[in-house]
Amino acid sequence: MTAQSYWGHLAVAFRTLAGGLRLTWKHLAAARHPRTSVNIREAGYFAGQHGIATVQYPHEQIPVPDQGRYQLHNEIDDCIVCDKCAKICPVDCIDIEPIKSAEEFGKTSDGTPKRIYAAKFNIDMAKCCFCGLCTTVCPTECLTMTPHYDFSTFDITDHNFAFGNMTLADIAAKKSAWEEHHKNKAATTTTPAPPLSTPAAGAKPVFKPRIPPTKSQ
Repeated sequence: MTAQSYWGHLAVAFRTLAGGLRLTWKHLAAARHPRTSVNIREAGYFAGQHGIATVQYPHEQIPVPDQGRYQLHNEIDDCIVCDKCAKICPVDCIDIEPIKSAEEFGKTSDGTPKRIYAAKFNIDMAKCCFCGLCTTVCPTECLTMTPHYDFSTFDITDHNFAFGNMTLADIAAKKSAWEEHHKNKAATTTTPAPPLSTPAAGAKPVFKPRIPPTKSQ
């Protein structure tokens, strides 16, 4: 290697090093103040590229989009216990225990009649894959995803959220009432089978079409 090429490569190395340090010092000077946390849907979201990017969580939180997929919530007063959410869930994180009612006992906020009690309505967020299918099939839109995304805990069982508001006494009473109604309905609808009637005298036999025999070849 000649001396000219050696000093040329050395000059290129110093120039590239100076360019990198220049960019580093530029960002270091701009990082004296924290960056303003704005929602991603704001018009100037990508304009604020300067400042400290580290968020002092939980004292400071970045705004989350309103249409994101976060923790599930069920408005149990609007739930008709149709079981559609539990059936469509791909990970079986929704556990429902329904109790039928003999008559309508209320209506939801949109006027849908309620005929099934929810003895248990649990959602295990530790299993949830946040697909949003359960909120899509809900006919009364009582199952929604809230903006709450931080529900971390040291005990995984705390991720099982219960939305049922019935006491053990209420559950036992509603089950007993439905069983009693079912027994009474079965007793009233069960009647002895009528005896087989014999054909009346002179009655014509059932017409049967006469099929002509086929000619042998």
